[in-house]
Amino acid sequence: MIFIVVKFKVKPDWSERWPDLVADFTRATRAEPGNLWFEWSRSLEDPDEYVLVEAFKDDAAGDHVNSDHFRKGLEDMRQALAETPRIISRQLDGDGWDRMGELTI
Repeated sequence: MIFIVVKFKVKPDWSERWPDLVADFTRATRAEPGNLWFEWSRSLEDPDEYVLVEAFKDDAAGDHVNSDHFRKGLEDMRQALAETPRIISRQLDGDGWDRMGELTI
C-alpha cells in the first residue's frame, strides 16, 4: 500500500473553515477505487495545522494525483495555506491497520 501523511499549515482566518473547504475533495477521494482511507485530524498543539492520513492500494495513488478532483482540491486549498504542506509518502507492506501489541485491550 501507499501510505501518506501530509501536514497543512493554514492561515489563521481559514482554520475553522478548512473542513468545509476540503469537503468535496475528501468525498471524491474516498470514493476512488483503491482508496483505503482518507482521514483528517487537527493538531492539538497548533490550531492552524491539519494532518491528513491517507492510504491507497499500490497502483491507485497514481490515479489519485492525476484526477480532476485532485487538481481542483489543491487549487482550492492554495488560498488557505500559510506555507507549503509537508509530506511523507511511503510504500508499505500490508493493506490496512494492524493492532498495537503493546496496548492490547
